[in-house]
Amino acid sequence: MISVDFDFPDRPEILCIGAHCDDIEIGCSGTVLRLLDAHPDIHITWLILTGNADRQAEAKASAINLIGADRVELVFHGFRDGYLPYIGETVKEAFEEIKSRTDPHLILCHWEGDRHQDHRFISELTASTFRKNLILEYEIPKYDGDMGRPNVFVPITEDILKKKISNLMRCYPSQVDKNWFDAETFTSLHRLRGVECGSDSRYAEGFYCRKMAFMK
Repeated sequence: MISVDFDFPDRPEILCIGAHCDDIEIGCSGTVLRLLDAHPDIHITWLILTGNADRQAEAKASAINLIGADRVELVFHGFRDGYLPYIGETVKEAFEEIKSRTDPHLILCHWEGDRHQDHRFISELTASTFRKNLILEYEIPKYDGDMGRPNVFVPITEDILKKKISNLMRCYPSQVDKNWFDAETFTSLHRLRGVECGSDSRYAEGFYCRKMAFMK
């Protein structure tokens, strides 16, 4: 296991992308919290592609609770859930608009192997739009049984895990009736990834990286 620290300049720019309003928090908010601890001056663009007004209100409350209003820029698009690949040109335009405004040091987005069509399409668009940026692709547990073998791990503390899960359960009341959306699901996945990377804190988030350059 190779351990590498995030080597960011002052005021690093991070772009978090989610097809749905709770995807970013489920997939990578532990890593976001760890980065915030290490880089208090971080600026995060929080891009969400689908969701009605109620869902967007949940996502706004969640992001501000996690990050703070002064460190996050929220960008919402109300595209139809489940149909992103079928309106690809319009979604691509939204990506190009974001690219014109930020050149992030790190992008966190969906994994290309995710079986949900919206997730998979967002992963493809991210890779084709931001060709020279570091991209880590996060995972979402779901009915499809598409969990893979991540090749990048970010250990997180138990306190960070508790904050992540508490935020999800508090800020997304519309999701708590789903049989997979609970603290036990999230804790078990993070514990498993912690085992896989030998995390001293016992917990970790898993990611996939298609390409990474250590030195130029």
